[in-house]
Amino acid sequence: MSKYRPVEGSFATKDVRIALVVSRWNSQITDNLLNGALAALERQGIADDNIDIYRVPGAFELPLASLKLARSGKVDGIVALGCVIRGDTPHFDYVCGECTRGIGRIALDTGIPLGFGLLTCDTLAQAEARSGDNRENKGEEGVLTVLEMISLLRQIG
Repeated sequence: MSKYRPVEGSFATKDVRIALVVSRWNSQITDNLLNGALAALERQGIADDNIDIYRVPGAFELPLASLKLARSGKVDGIVALGCVIRGDTPHFDYVCGECTRGIGRIALDTGIPLGFGLLTCDTLAQAEARSGDNRENKGEEGVLTVLEMISLLRQIG
Protein backbone atom coordinates (compact mmCIF):
# COMPACT_ATOMS: atom_id res chain seq x y z
CA MET A 1 0.00 0.00 0.00
CA SER A 2 1.34 3.39 -0.99
CA LYS A 3 1.85 6.07 1.62
CA TYR A 4 0.76 8.65 -0.94
CA ARG A 5 -2.85 9.70 -1.18
CA PRO A 6 -3.94 10.90 -4.60
CA VAL A 7 -5.92 14.13 -4.61
CA GLU A 8 -8.89 13.89 -6.94
CA GLY A 9 -11.90 15.99 -7.69
CA SER A 10 -15.48 14.87 -7.30
CA PHE A 11 -18.82 15.83 -8.77
CA ALA A 12 -20.15 16.85 -5.35
CA THR A 13 -19.85 20.60 -5.85
CA LYS A 14 -23.27 22.05 -5.32
CA ASP A 15 -22.26 25.65 -4.62
CA VAL A 16 -21.01 26.42 -8.12
CA ARG A 17 -22.06 28.76 -10.90
CA ILE A 18 -21.87 27.17 -14.33
CA ALA A 19 -22.15 28.82 -17.74
CA LEU A 20 -23.16 26.80 -20.75
CA VAL A 21 -22.07 28.46 -24.00
CA VAL A 22 -23.97 26.86 -26.87
CA SER A 23 -23.63 27.43 -30.58
CA ARG A 24 -26.80 27.78 -32.65
CA TRP A 25 -25.17 26.32 -35.78
CA ASN A 26 -26.20 22.66 -36.12
CA SER A 27 -28.84 23.32 -33.46
CA GLN A 28 -30.42 19.88 -33.90
CA ILE A 29 -27.17 18.56 -32.39
CA THR A 30 -26.26 21.39 -30.02
CA ASP A 31 -29.72 21.38 -28.45
CA ASN A 32 -29.15 17.71 -27.61
CA LEU A 33 -25.75 18.54 -26.13
CA LEU A 34 -27.41 21.24 -24.04
CA ASN A 35 -30.07 18.78 -22.85
CA GLY A 36 -27.33 16.34 -21.81
CA ALA A 37 -25.47 19.09 -19.96
CA LEU A 38 -28.61 20.25 -18.14
CA ALA A 39 -29.54 16.69 -17.18
CA ALA A 40 -26.05 16.13 -15.72
CA LEU A 41 -26.24 19.37 -13.73
CA GLU A 42 -29.66 18.40 -12.39
CA ARG A 43 -28.41 14.92 -11.38
CA GLN A 44 -25.52 16.53 -9.52
CA GLY A 45 -27.88 18.83 -7.61
CA ILE A 46 -26.83 22.13 -9.20
CA ALA A 47 -29.62 24.66 -8.69
CA ASP A 48 -31.25 26.15 -11.78
CA ASP A 49 -30.37 29.63 -10.46
CA ASN A 50 -26.67 28.68 -10.67
CA ILE A 51 -26.82 27.81 -14.37
CA ASP A 52 -26.69 30.36 -17.18
CA ILE A 53 -27.06 29.56 -20.87
CA TYR A 54 -25.43 31.76 -23.50
CA ARG A 55 -26.13 31.24 -27.20
CA VAL A 56 -23.55 32.14 -29.85
CA PRO A 57 -23.90 31.95 -33.64
CA GLY A 58 -21.41 29.14 -34.27
CA ALA A 59 -18.47 27.16 -32.93
CA PHE A 60 -15.97 29.85 -33.91
CA GLU A 61 -17.63 32.22 -31.42
CA LEU A 62 -17.45 29.81 -28.46
CA PRO A 63 -13.98 30.94 -27.30
CA LEU A 64 -14.74 34.67 -27.27
CA ALA A 65 -17.94 34.31 -25.23
CA SER A 66 -16.19 31.81 -22.93
CA LEU A 67 -13.25 34.16 -22.40
CA LYS A 68 -15.54 37.06 -21.49
CA LEU A 69 -17.39 34.83 -19.01
CA ALA A 70 -14.17 33.45 -17.52
CA ARG A 71 -12.85 36.98 -16.94
CA SER A 72 -16.16 38.20 -15.50
CA GLY A 73 -15.71 36.48 -12.15
CA LYS A 74 -19.35 35.39 -12.33
CA VAL A 75 -18.77 31.69 -12.99
CA ASP A 76 -16.80 28.82 -11.49
CA GLY A 77 -16.82 26.78 -14.70
CA ILE A 78 -17.84 26.93 -18.33
CA VAL A 79 -18.95 24.25 -20.76
CA ALA A 80 -18.62 25.11 -24.45
CA LEU A 81 -21.04 23.17 -26.66
CA GLY A 82 -20.89 23.15 -30.44
CA CYS A 83 -20.82 20.96 -33.51
CA VAL A 84 -18.82 21.17 -36.72
CA ILE A 85 -19.45 18.57 -39.40
CA ARG A 86 -16.89 18.09 -42.16
CA GLY A 87 -17.87 19.42 -45.55
CA ASP A 88 -16.16 19.65 -48.92
CA THR A 89 -13.88 22.59 -48.06
CA PRO A 90 -11.06 23.19 -45.55
CA HIS A 91 -13.41 25.42 -43.51
CA PHE A 92 -13.93 22.50 -41.10
CA ASP A 93 -10.21 22.34 -40.25
CA TYR A 94 -9.90 26.07 -39.61
CA VAL A 95 -12.98 26.33 -37.41
CA CYS A 96 -12.17 23.20 -35.40
CA GLY A 97 -8.52 24.12 -34.91
CA GLU A 98 -9.10 27.71 -33.85
CA CYS A 99 -12.03 26.86 -31.58
CA THR A 100 -10.07 24.10 -29.87
CA ARG A 101 -7.00 26.30 -29.46
CA GLY A 102 -9.10 29.15 -28.05
CA ILE A 103 -10.91 26.99 -25.52
CA GLY A 104 -7.66 25.45 -24.29
CA ARG A 105 -5.99 28.83 -23.98
CA ILE A 106 -8.86 30.29 -21.98
CA ALA A 107 -8.67 27.57 -19.35
CA LEU A 108 -4.90 27.98 -19.00
CA ASP A 109 -4.92 31.79 -19.03
CA THR A 110 -7.81 32.26 -16.58
CA GLY A 111 -7.68 29.17 -14.37
CA ILE A 112 -11.41 28.63 -14.92
CA PRO A 113 -12.30 25.02 -15.80
CA LEU A 114 -13.68 24.87 -19.31
CA GLY A 115 -15.46 21.77 -20.56
CA PHE A 116 -14.82 20.83 -24.17
CA GLY A 117 -18.17 19.93 -25.67
CA LEU A 118 -17.29 20.68 -29.28
CA LEU A 119 -18.14 17.84 -31.62
CA THR A 120 -15.87 17.63 -34.67
CA CYS A 121 -17.41 14.92 -36.79
CA ASP A 122 -17.14 13.62 -40.32
CA THR A 123 -20.86 12.87 -40.59
CA LEU A 124 -24.21 13.85 -39.14
CA ALA A 125 -24.63 10.27 -37.87
CA GLN A 126 -21.44 10.59 -35.81
CA ALA A 127 -22.69 13.86 -34.31
CA GLU A 128 -26.06 12.31 -33.49
CA ALA A 129 -24.37 9.39 -31.72
CA ARG A 130 -22.32 11.78 -29.56
CA SER A 131 -25.26 14.01 -28.67
CA GLY A 132 -27.98 11.44 -28.05
CA ASP A 133 -29.83 10.63 -24.87
CA ASN A 134 -27.10 8.22 -23.78
CA ARG A 135 -23.76 8.00 -21.96
CA GLU A 136 -21.94 9.21 -25.08
CA ASN A 137 -23.48 12.70 -24.84
CA LYS A 138 -20.54 15.11 -24.83
CA GLY A 139 -22.62 17.82 -23.14
CA GLU A 140 -22.96 15.59 -20.10
CA GLU A 141 -19.29 14.66 -20.27
CA GLY A 142 -18.29 18.34 -20.42
CA VAL A 143 -20.32 19.15 -17.30
CA LEU A 144 -18.90 16.26 -15.30
CA THR A 145 -15.36 17.22 -16.29
CA VAL A 146 -15.90 20.83 -15.21
CA LEU A 147 -17.44 19.84 -11.87
CA GLU A 148 -14.55 17.48 -11.15
CA MET A 149 -11.98 20.11 -12.07
CA ILE A 150 -13.66 22.77 -9.90
CA SER A 151 -13.49 20.36 -6.98
CA LEU A 152 -9.85 19.47 -7.66
CA LEU A 153 -8.74 23.09 -8.09
CA ARG A 154 -10.45 24.04 -4.82
CA GLN A 155 -8.45 21.33 -3.05
CA ILE A 156 -5.23 22.55 -4.62
CA GLY A 157 -6.03 26.06 -3.38
